[in-house]
Order: sequence, then structure tokens, then C-alpha cells
Amino acid sequence: MNPLAELRYFFTALGYFTRVPVPRWVGFEPHYLNAAARYFPLVGALVGGLSALVYLAALHVFPAGVAVLLSMAASLLVTGAFHEDGLADCVDAFGGAYTRDDVLRIMHDSRIGAFGAIALVIALALKWQTLAALPPLHAASLMIAAHAASRTCAISYLATLDYVRAEGKAKPVAQRLSGPALLCAVLFGLPWLGWPNGLTWPDASAWRFAASALVLLLALRFVMGRYFVRRIGGYTGDCLGFAQQIFELSIYLVGLAWISS
Repeated sequence: MNPLAELRYFFTALGYFTRVPVPRWVGFEPHYLNAAARYFPLVGALVGGLSALVYLAALHVFPAGVAVLLSMAASLLVTGAFHEDGLADCVDAFGGAYTRDDVLRIMHDSRIGAFGAIALVIALALKWQTLAALPPLHAASLMIAAHAASRTCAISYLATLDYVRAEGKAKPVAQRLSGPALLCAVLFGLPWLGWPNGLTWPDASAWRFAASALVLLLALRFVMGRYFVRRIGGYTGDCLGFAQQIFELSIYLVGLAWISS
């Protein structure tokens, strides 16, 4: 393993999925993106960490609901609403088209339709209300866990499904993910489900939550993967964004249900 090359791949992932400036020496080659896929969950953990810091800082001044909104605004700003755009495009396409070609055409359209707008409002509102209802340390730890683990599950489709467009923004990323790269992504993303939640819950409870969340994530991954294959024969970049949003939201909901039961 070449440490300099791995650092370049990490910065490539950071630059692709966020608006954070990366050093000029990193450069860019299309094959960097596929090699960088293993670092997408780590980028997610950093985005979640930023959200958690903004949330905890805002709590010193504002009520929890406002603090959560500010943390969500920070994550949207730093990512450019990259995944939320995929959510809106997918809901518009799957909800408004019948044939495969129509689905892909609508996904490619930069305009947002009624289905996509409604999905965005519901998804953002659910995140807001769910996180605002959680105790502060639970909410902050779940932000990190959800951003990291959701990207792990989304990027895992690169290992099992086919990219369906001949060209597209996600094409350089959409090469088959190797077993070692997938394992690396799993190690970067899934352990956050058990830590730092262990700091706020008893250890046994934290790991039972992690196991419950993981079972739900695997079930959702299977269902969405089957749906993508049935409708369009595989996935697009928008499908990955859609999946990431569903996975992230499901972790928040499991976390709230866990402490409410």
C-alpha cells in the first residue's frame, strides 16, 4: 500500500462528495474516484462530525429544534445537497415513469417535480423532528453514525449491481468494488453504529441498538437493490444518493424508537 496514493484517494473522495477544497498536489484522474470509493464512509463520518459539532455548539444558544436545523444546514452546505438531489431525482423518476427509458430520462432532468419536492420536505422534516426529540449526546452520536453507516450501505451497491448509464457523473466511480475495498469501507463506516453511542448508552444497550440498526439496513439494502434492478436493471448515481438518504433516516428513526421503548 502506497501511503501517498491512499492520501490522494481520500482527498479525491473528500473533494467529490463535499465542497471542501483539497490540495492542488492531489490532482485528478478518473480512476482515482473508483479507488476513492473505500473512503466515502470516512467522508461521511467527517460530515456527521461537523453536523454534531454545529448542533452541540448551537445548543448553548438555541433550543434543540433550531440547533438541529443549523446542523442540517451545515451538512447541506458542506455536501452541496449531493445526496438529497439523488433522493428527489429518484422519487420523481420512479414515481412518475413506467418504462426504464422514461425513468432514466426523468432522473437526468435537472428540474424537480412534485414527487421529488414532497419527498425532500418529508425526509428533511423527519430528520429534524427525530433528532430534535433525542437527548443531545444521543443525537450528536447518531449524526456521526448515520452519515458514516449510510454511505457504507449505499456504496456497497458498487460491489453487487451494475451501473446502467453509458455515461454519467457517477461513471468513474461505478466500477465493481473489490472485496478488500468493500471491507475497508465497512470498517470505516459501520463501527460508528456501536461507538460513540456506547458513551451515552450502557455498552450492552449500545450494541443491541447497533445490531438492530444493522439488520434494518441490510433489509432495506436488499429491498431497494431488488427494486432498482427490477425498474432499471441496476443503479445510477441518483440511486446511490436516494439509498444513502433512506439509510441515514432509518438510523435516526431506530435510535429514537430505541430510547422511546
